[in-house]
Amino acid sequence: MWIEKYRPKTLDEVVGQEHVVERLKSYVKSGNLPHLLFAGPAGTGKTSCAIALARDLYGDAWRENFLELNASDERGIKTVRVAIKDYARTGVIGSFPFKIIFLDEADALTPEAQAALRRTMEKYSATTRFILSCNYSSKIIDPIQSRCAVFRFRKLSDEAIREFLLRVVKNEGYEIDEEALGDIVYFAEGDMRKAINVLQVAAATAEDGRITRDSVVFGAGVARPEEIEEMISKALSGDFRGARAVLDHLLVEVGLSGEDIVRQIQRVLLNISIDEEKLAKLMEKVGETEFRIVEGGNERIQIEALLAYFVAVGKGLHV
Repeated sequence: MWIEKYRPKTLDEVVGQEHVVERLKSYVKSGNLPHLLFAGPAGTGKTSCAIALARDLYGDAWRENFLELNASDERGIKTVRVAIKDYARTGVIGSFPFKIIFLDEADALTPEAQAALRRTMEKYSATTRFILSCNYSSKIIDPIQSRCAVFRFRKLSDEAIREFLLRVVKNEGYEIDEEALGDIVYFAEGDMRKAINVLQVAAATAEDGRITRDSVVFGAGVARPEEIEEMISKALSGDFRGARAVLDHLLVEVGLSGEDIVRQIQRVLLNISIDEEKLAKLMEKVGETEFRIVEGGNERIQIEALLAYFVAVGKGLHV
C-alpha cells in the first residue's frame, strides 16, 4: 500500500500542516508534551503526525513506547477499562519519562467510555501521554478537551497535494498527464489519503507506465466534472430528457451512487455562472435531496425530481 509506504517518518516530512508541525517540534525539543487532541477532516495527517512525533521522541524505540488503538473498533467502556488502562499502568521501556497512547477516531467513544478515559488520563499522567484523534471535536466531552492541547488540522491545499503526488509518481517510475493530476487533486478535496489511493488504483491500470485521465476517473469511481456540468446545463436549459439521459449514464454505466452524484452536483453548482437567487434555491433543493436519499428515498426518483426542479428554475417558473 502506497499509503503506508509514503507515510511521513518524521515531523519534517509532514505535508501541508506547518502550523501544527512547528508546535509539535517544540515538544520534541523539550522532551515533554501534554495530552494532545488532533481534530480535523479525514486524510489530513492526524495519524501521520502522531506516529512521526513518536518516532522523533523515541527514535528506534518508538514501537515499544507507542500504542495505537482505533476507538471505532471497540467504542465501549470495556476498551478503556481493559486495553487502555492495562497499557497505561505498565512501565516505560528505556530511559524515557513517559509512553504514548494514540487513540484514533476518539469521537466514536461513548460518553461513558470518555468519562472513564478522563479518569485514566488523570491517574496515569505521570508515565503516560494520550493523543486523541477525531474528526469532530464537539463529540469529545469538555473534561477531556480541557485536559488536552488542541491541534486543528485543516484540509490540505491543492498545491500541497499536487507536489506530493508528483513526488510519488516520480519515485514509482510512472508518468502522469497534467489533466489526470488535476482530476486527482479535484477528487481528493483536501484528503491526501484519498488522493494517494486514487493514484495507486490509476497506476495499476496505466498502460506503458503513463497515468491518464481515463485511468484516474476509473480509479476514483466518480463522474467527470464536465459530465455533471452537462447534466446541470441541460436541466437549466429545459432539456429534462437530456439531463435524465446523463443521469442514466452515471447511475448505470459508471455505477455511481445517488449520494455521490448529489454531492458532485453541489460542488459543480458553486463553480458555474448563475444568478445568486437561483443558486440559493438550487442549493437548498440539493440539500433536501441529499437528506431524502440518506433517509432511504429511492435515489433515481429523488435525483430526477431534483433535475425537474432545475428545469423549473431555469424556465423561471414559480417553485
